[in-house]
Amino acid sequence: MSNEHGSVLVVEDDREINALVGAYAEICGFEYRSALDGTTAINESRRDPPSPVILDLMLPDVDGFEVCLQMRKNPAMLDVPIIILSALSGEKEKQRGKDCGANEYLTKPFNPDELIKTLQSHANNHQAT
Repeated sequence: MSNEHGSVLVVEDDREINALVGAYAEICGFEYRSALDGTTAINESRRDPPSPVILDLMLPDVDGFEVCLQMRKNPAMLDVPIIILSALSGEKEKQRGKDCGANEYLTKPFNPDELIKTLQSHANNHQAT
């Protein structure tokens, strides 16, 4: 599997959804990395910053908004696209997502084409680095 775009970190506590999103990321040319909770995601992003992050909001330990804030505190993560993928679809949540530094906010159940298009657009923007 080629990973010319670097790695994507999928932060999602549902293993099946995590693997499904990861498979779409691989279609887009990313290496797939998985985190099943917020603490793992924050630690992974510090250890080896991914190219984009796909972030669920409802996690078992730290919520996705806090994960997003923590990632943005890391200088190496300032320009990394963070794509929220959540069942929370209200305007309030979408605004909070923007406020904590997310680049995109997609809702579940997600449209695979939309996810792929979003990943590809960020892959193309990120290639310059």
